[in-house]
Amino acid sequence: MDVEIDLPSCIQARFVSDTGEETGSPLDLPLNITKDQLTLICNALLQEEDKPFLFFVKDVEITSTLKDAVPVDKINSEEVLEIIYQQQAVFRVRPVTRCTSSIPGHAEAVISTSFSPNGRHLASGSGDTTVRFWDINTQTPHHVCKGHTNWVLCISWSPDGSKLASACKQGRVMLWDPITGNQLGKTMIGHKQWVTALAWEPYLRNPDCRKLASSSKDGDVRIWDTVTGLTILSLTGHGKAVTCVKWGGTGLIYTASQDRTIKVWRAEDGILCRTLEGHAHWVNTLALNTDYVLRTGPFHPILDKMNPSNDKIILQQRALERYEQTCPQGSERLVSGSDDFTLFLWMPEKEKRPLARLTGHQQLINDVKFSPDSRILASASFDKSVKLWEATTGKFITSLRGHVQAVYMVAWSADSRLLLSSSADSTLKVWSMKTKKLELDLPGHADEVYAVDWSPDGAYVASGGKDKVLKLWQH
Repeated sequence: MDVEIDLPSCIQARFVSDTGEETGSPLDLPLNITKDQLTLICNALLQEEDKPFLFFVKDVEITSTLKDAVPVDKINSEEVLEIIYQQQAVFRVRPVTRCTSSIPGHAEAVISTSFSPNGRHLASGSGDTTVRFWDINTQTPHHVCKGHTNWVLCISWSPDGSKLASACKQGRVMLWDPITGNQLGKTMIGHKQWVTALAWEPYLRNPDCRKLASSSKDGDVRIWDTVTGLTILSLTGHGKAVTCVKWGGTGLIYTASQDRTIKVWRAEDGILCRTLEGHAHWVNTLALNTDYVLRTGPFHPILDKMNPSNDKIILQQRALERYEQTCPQGSERLVSGSDDFTLFLWMPEKEKRPLARLTGHQQLINDVKFSPDSRILASASFDKSVKLWEATTGKFITSLRGHVQAVYMVAWSADSRLLLSSSADSTLKVWSMKTKKLELDLPGHADEVYAVDWSPDGAYVASGGKDKVLKLWQH
């Protein structure tokens, strides 16, 4: 005969933030409580207004009711159940669904493309030796900047969005005015081989946006005063080509190299703080959990429109506040991706040892990015997959499969709900973080897609590649 077990209709539960802080005291909650009701309770406990949350019990997301997320046999009426909550971005980015323009202009492959921090300007660099600015509103070419004599390999906007730096295979670094298209100041000459990456001093450190770091195949990293065009510091210590440079929010510069190491430098005097070792092959790419707030600095997709300001002190304070929200304990997390098929997660200000080693890719890792809310890591590999990882622990979440050739780059939407990938298979793909599945396939390019960027305000995606065409995508 069937024995009916009396199940509790209520359970003692406690809300815990995703960073581990307990919120309020334990509550008696009915098992059939819905996600919307949990949101109301959580907002009340935190004294917030209508903030959206995700809820998890033992790593399982509550999508409908608490009962659906907790198996009956796991319910223990003796213990307090922990409900982990994560705050979601208040604004929503809608998925890009169509190509609104294909803008020819470059005579060779588009190698890089980037929106300005406030999302109002768009630039690209190409193998045709030019930098181009594009008018987002009319979706037409705006300025062609000539000055480099070799491939433009990388571009980077100053944190205030007033100027764009570009660097080429000749080792030259130049600055451009997005309004006029004219060169600003002198060409910065010093590198003996090509420049691999550029990084500006963050706005929260200095709103004048004068200092720029460049890494090169010659093994050096140079810090420039962009006003005088002179090298302030030369960071030498890597044994081989430097592949990547990042300028962190606490005054540290991180560099990755083909010598298999990552070095941490003090930006003010160029002193080497520590060397991070562990990779068995070239380190190709670095990402900081603060990349998005450092990139956008004082510009927030919503706050900026509500109370714009031109006061540098107010803007610097805003940049600092946004940074501290992302990095409450004041220590940045760094992730490195390598030709050895692995990623390492580091706390580079405190530890020489990695927090975690992330394995699973079958070929070299080309790109890695933290989501803007710094909760998820996405890595792109030549093994045709994108993998997702928990950003605090490095725990593997899932593989996103759909590309049929190497994946070159990933870009996040500003609300962290969508991820975009570009590939040698000539497509872009949009992935949903809710379902962890393909949301949209965006064909249209005639060849490999090398460069992709999602505007910081979420309105546009720009992509470029071997077919020499810059494409703009919108909802």
